[in-house]
Amino acid sequence: MASNKKKAEATPPPSSRNKVSTWIKRVGILAILVVACAWLDSIRERFYVFDLDLLREVSTSAIAASPNDTRGMVDFIVANLTDTYGSSNVRLNLKEEWVFNNAGGAMGAMYIIHASITEYLIIFGTPLGTEGHTGLHTADDYFHILHGEQWVFEPGQLEKVVYGPGSVNLMPRGVARQYKMHEGCWALELDSIDAALRHARYFDLDSRFAYFISHIQNHGQGNVAESVQPEDIV
Repeated sequence: MASNKKKAEATPPPSSRNKVSTWIKRVGILAILVVACAWLDSIRERFYVFDLDLLREVSTSAIAASPNDTRGMVDFIVANLTDTYGSSNVRLNLKEEWVFNNAGGAMGAMYIIHASITEYLIIFGTPLGTEGHTGLHTADDYFHILHGEQWVFEPGQLEKVVYGPGSVNLMPRGVARQYKMHEGCWALELDSIDAALRHARYFDLDSRFAYFISHIQNHGQGNVAESVQPEDIV
């Protein structure tokens, strides 16, 4: 009788065994997700469409073709990308829609040329100037300056870095900076779509993220009312 009682006491109750089993399953699922995300991150470039060297060439060519004419640069870029990629390879938003975007304290307008599950390509800027915080990017961001200047600095830097027309401000993933689009500045920006998630630090959906989702759901056509008219771009 005494030995049977000891065995009964040593055996954990069913509820305890179920809790242990549940936590083992959770840890296993989490480990699988971590490994899967790490693997997908290692091959993410396979899913990208746009070539960085080509975008750099298109940007510099647009500046040369339309110096001090941002409207002409935008038209040049869209026409060149349309000829290069074609609608059968990449869905480009040829219906020029401009909306305001507020993020990190900076305000500007953007025109989404392309938005997919892997990357986005936009024209972003303001003719008035703005200043703010970049947030933490989850992917490398390439900011091709078309007009004006962008001033940038990171904690620890005592002097600003100035990017002018034809230069590219590479924002590495995981890096935060303060930036200023001095006076008027416009740029062609390429980034992975997951970079939009950095706005989660505001605990809501900002205009850029909501607009991305709208464009993806509507296959690049969008149904958001235009907030900024094309003729306002100078």
